Amino acid sequence: MGLSNQSTGAAVLQSEFKIERNHSGERIIALAGNPNVGKSTVFNSLTGLNQHTGNWPGKTVTNAQGRYKYKDNTFILADVPGMYSLMANSEEEEVARNFICFGDSDAVVVVTDATCLERNLYLVLQILEVTTNVVVCVNLMDEAKRKHIYVDLNELSRLLGVAVIGTSASTGKGLDELMEAVLQVTVRRNDSAHLEISYDEVIEKCIDIIESGVKELPHKALNSRWISLKLLDGDEKLLKSLEKYLELDLLKNQALFQKLEEAKRLLTFNGINYETFREMIASKSVSLAEDIASTSIRIENEEYNDLDRKIDSIVTSRRFGIPIMIGLLGLIFWLTITGANYPSQAIASFLFWVEGQLTGLFMQLSAPAWVHSLFVTGVYRTLAWVVSVMLPPMAIFFPLFTLLEDLGYLPRVAFNLDNFFKKSCAHGKQALTMCMGFGCNAAAIIGCRIINSPREKLIAMITNNFVPCNGRFPQPHKEQQNYSLQLTY
Repeated sequence: MGLSNQSTGAAVLQSEFKIERNHSGERIIALAGNPNVGKSTVFNSLTGLNQHTGNWPGKTVTNAQGRYKYKDNTFILADVPGMYSLMANSEEEEVARNFICFGDSDAVVVVTDATCLERNLYLVLQILEVTTNVVVCVNLMDEAKRKHIYVDLNELSRLLGVAVIGTSASTGKGLDELMEAVLQVTVRRNDSAHLEISYDEVIEKCIDIIESGVKELPHKALNSRWISLKLLDGDEKLLKSLEKYLELDLLKNQALFQKLEEAKRLLTFNGINYETFREMIASKSVSLAEDIASTSIRIENEEYNDLDRKIDSIVTSRRFGIPIMIGLLGLIFWLTITGANYPSQAIASFLFWVEGQLTGLFMQLSAPAWVHSLFVTGVYRTLAWVVSVMLPPMAIFFPLFTLLEDLGYLPRVAFNLDNFFKKSCAHGKQALTMCMGFGCNAAAIIGCRIINSPREKLIAMITNNFVPCNGRFPQPHKEQQNYSLQLTY
């Protein structure tokens, strides 16, 4: 059963997610996937400049929407936050889960990474439990080929029961095929047999008990089997979302509540508690993902990531991890502070030379002193100091910081510092935002949205203000100071 196109809760959804169709023929496509699989690259390659960003109403979570025309059809692409599963463990994952389940989408494109497809299949399997209107986009095919990893797209499509398209979004390869598959799904819907996860016999009996009650409900928006599983799981956030968006308060339905209690008693009778139940559900999905990956993926060089593992064993070790981190960050700060002095001095000398010329021009024009003070001593000199002092260190620090991020070292920094931050009742991810704070405090505070806990997020936002950004620590040379003091009207 696919996603709902019914009007129930539609007003709430439109207000909550800000997805508005200009006309009834437009189709809404949700772009889902794990973080760092190239989802945003796919989005940007398709939509180009026809996009806009903002926050989900009531949430400090960024959303991006864009329009794309293909064969006289207009698609509204929604780049939802990255997520690892539908078991929402953060504000971003909750927003993404709610949009996929209740966002009135015509289809879901799940973007995966061809170099680590097995890990991404866990989310694919979970989304397939919600809807069959799915297209799996296996991105980074060029990177996989470079690592001698080959994905059998046809076999993967056969196993999952949905269209699977290989892409290299950075070069645009495969995107037309992707949109053709999306068009076919939105026009015809996917009624073919898709993969259905079979759980332990006891769990299947419990699902059957609850599903018989769910099927009697008047609302048919979501897959009844998936709702039954989530009722058994006791996902409170999802139950609140069902009530909010679909006006379904399942636990107030007496007949359904009795079936749920019967199913829980059956679990208890078989020695399955809450934690064991969730482990059994997760392990089944993981093992199925492993089986699918082993069938559809061929790796010619099994040792392709040995170098990465060896590097990890050094940069995240207890003995060398912290010293290496201090050394690298210290080198970046030294390059930023020392290196910025030279361009800063050159820029300041030029800008204050210009100030001298402006002062001479004002004197020739016999301009009033207050005019010179306002425009030259006030506006221009302030601008000159800001540019000469702040531009060079920012131009050095952020590229170096980006280089560490591209090399994958920043997550290792968070890993190394996680225990220390936890002892301080803070979150390990704050290490990344604090490092960013040395470049700009505003960016450091905005970056705190990656922290899941509201309490630890607030701690990070407050304490990141005390990190000296690079606009504070570079010091101008005495020659510049003396030169600026000589500029009198």
